[in-house]
Amino acid sequence: MATDHRPTLAAVARAAGVSLKTASRVMNDEPHVAPRTRDRVRSVARDLGFRRNAAAADLARGGSAPLVGFVTADIANHFYASIADGMERALRGSGHQLITASSDEDPARERRLTEALLERRVAALVVAPTGDDHRYLAHEVRHGPPLVLVDRPAAGIDADTVVIDNDGGVRQAVDHLVAHGHRQIGLVTDHGHLWTARERRLAFVRAMAEHDLLVPDRWIRDGAHDAAAAQRLVTELLEAPAPPTALLTSNNRITAGALRALHARRAAGGDVPALVGFDDLELADLLGVTVVAYDMAEIGRQAASLALERAADPTLPPRLRTVATRLVARGSGEHRSRA
Repeated sequence: MATDHRPTLAAVARAAGVSLKTASRVMNDEPHVAPRTRDRVRSVARDLGFRRNAAAADLARGGSAPLVGFVTADIANHFYASIADGMERALRGSGHQLITASSDEDPARERRLTEALLERRVAALVVAPTGDDHRYLAHEVRHGPPLVLVDRPAAGIDADTVVIDNDGGVRQAVDHLVAHGHRQIGLVTDHGHLWTARERRLAFVRAMAEHDLLVPDRWIRDGAHDAAAAQRLVTELLEAPAPPTALLTSNNRITAGALRALHARRAAGGDVPALVGFDDLELADLLGVTVVAYDMAEIGRQAASLALERAADPTLPPRLRTVATRLVARGSGEHRSRA
């Protein structure tokens, strides 16, 4: 089937009876064009369906496109969607637009996406890092557009970064469960190579130690990268001998899987442990899920702020901003221990 091609600026110029330079001045809103000529060129452009390539025009003038690239780790996750929303809203006043792509937690895909965005001369780049080596971005930190890392720092480079108070959030969760009589607390977390999973696991062990509580290895399960894996791991943990009386799930997807496992256990007449989830999630208020919450959109707002500040002053030293957490008690984390 034949496909019509979008008309070029040269086609507009020919149809309007003007030079290519004059047509370019009109479409780029440049001065020194007679009003009647400007109106004729614009009318022809509308009739032909011509659309100006704004990015190409910016690059032709030696600048960058007014676009900010955001490479997320998982575009389907509400967490990253909220970050993108906060960033997009913060960028509106500066005239920048946000474009988003997902690495799917694949370091090779992340690198391809970041390099593709840099080749398109984005005005700034925001990345949720995956993998353990980001030295390929070192040149961009020194000479490229503003680079901001979100949720996790990048290995091998020093760049502006926005993270969550993982240590404080985990401590709030453990303190809350201990206050409700729990001494046997389990942790279900993501793959160990992910920075956030490692940080929250270390924070969990530290927080338990502050209460003089040991954590047997059998009470920590990692590898829960999606809700299905989390459901399976929580089920295995609770069916094992001497299961914990309370659980901390280290992100929203894991909490969703844990809720399915607890629902099935409750339906079968089994004891259900107390539960605190790190990250808020949709309908958690209706389901009565106690969570460690924070303003997800604030991560995006902070990332946009760092990018714009660095664009104004590239000599600034790398900065770290931490988004505070708070515990929201809704019922699931307030079950008192029967042990």
